[in-house]
Amino acid sequence: MTPSPRTPGRKQAPQEPHPNHDRGLEFDLSTLMTRRSLGMFFGAGTAAAALAACTPGGSSGSAATTGTPSSASAGSTATTTAPAASASSSATASPTVTRAIAECGVEIPQETAGPYPGDGSNGPNVLEASGVVRQDITSSFGASTTKVDGVPLTVTLTLLDNANGCVPLAGAAVYAWHCDRDGKYSLYDSGLENENYLRGVQPADANGQVTFKTIYPGAYNGRWPHIHFEVFESMNNATAAGQVLAVSQIALTDAACKEVYASSGYETSARNFPNTTLKSDNVFGDDGGIYQLATMSGSVSAGYTAGLNVTV
Repeated sequence: MTPSPRTPGRKQAPQEPHPNHDRGLEFDLSTLMTRRSLGMFFGAGTAAAALAACTPGGSSGSAATTGTPSSASAGSTATTTAPAASASSSATASPTVTRAIAECGVEIPQETAGPYPGDGSNGPNVLEASGVVRQDITSSFGASTTKVDGVPLTVTLTLLDNANGCVPLAGAAVYAWHCDRDGKYSLYDSGLENENYLRGVQPADANGQVTFKTIYPGAYNGRWPHIHFEVFESMNNATAAGQVLAVSQIALTDAACKEVYASSGYETSARNFPNTTLKSDNVFGDDGGIYQLATMSGSVSAGYTAGLNVTV
């Protein structure tokens, strides 16, 4: 669990200044702590339930499209007993969390943050903006309240500490970001420099889980559909350059992508998607994304869920 330096993008990103947004992440943290003390912030049960819905049979709608679990022991089941070292720290863990712990062992591959991170490493820094700590990332915050359209997607990550018996990383923080349904990124693409939608930070709950409500990302040429994320040891160092435990990406499943991109509004993605495969992708291609492929279920009408075990 040694902090990793930020990974530079694979191509030069435009150096667009980030607009000022209120009082920054420090204000958000104090607000968040207040909400927690009042019991107003979403709890562990909500996140656990969200990930449970990501497992096969966990949601209604179309048949589940299941990716390879983020572990070498993909044959483990939900009834597998967790290691004794982690039992006390996850006494209230759901069967889904127990499964994640049982499958822990292979650390999440470290990847590029890409050219559009918005974390201050190449220009814009959304992590300094008040409002970035949130579960729903479908709209901009601060100077703009633009809301993006797309098929609903709920993403849950379960963070596990590989060096300490795969205990949940309670209190760690995750910054997640991705493109819109047309394959464009807020803060960077032309006309979107003053938008900051599809970006957000959250602290992990007692089960090491974070859940983001977003839209299904689009496909653009040269990349398999994906979601970027950075894992920090705590919310307090989420803005400190270099204090990153992991930088990686979530790969979405082929079946879900085909269903979503056949729906209205994803015409650009439907044209781009066939041009790149998991094996030809410059991030997932080395191993086919075996440890980054989400477990997914859902439908276009009901929305999708995606879950991934993130071992660091």
